[in-house]
Amino acid sequence: MAERALSEEAVVAGLQDIRLPEDAPGGVIAEMLAGAGLGLSLALLVGLALRTFAPVRGPAAEAAPVSGETARRRALLLELRERRPEVYARLRRDLYRPGGLPDVAALETELARDA
Repeated sequence: MAERALSEEAVVAGLQDIRLPEDAPGGVIAEMLAGAGLGLSLALLVGLALRTFAPVRGPAAEAAPVSGETARRRALLLELRERRPEVYARLRRDLYRPGGLPDVAALETELARDA
């Protein structure tokens, strides 16, 4: 019977929370800081692992090269936005719809009306 009492005590002692001793310097604050340090260390390790094994994605601008006509259209739209905002507001509604981009000639005509 004595062996069983000792083994139960050993099990109970093993199940207790891992904590700093009561007389440890810093007390509860030191225990909270130790827990925060362990949590931050684990987060750092997980972050490094994710960064190592995650696929690398480049910026979208590198994926799609811009043609000369697209660059010209973009420059004309920016100029139209500055010089004739009411026309730009009308064109802006359709810019992101399929086939909604205005022709370069139409943009140049709108800008010529301003001059």
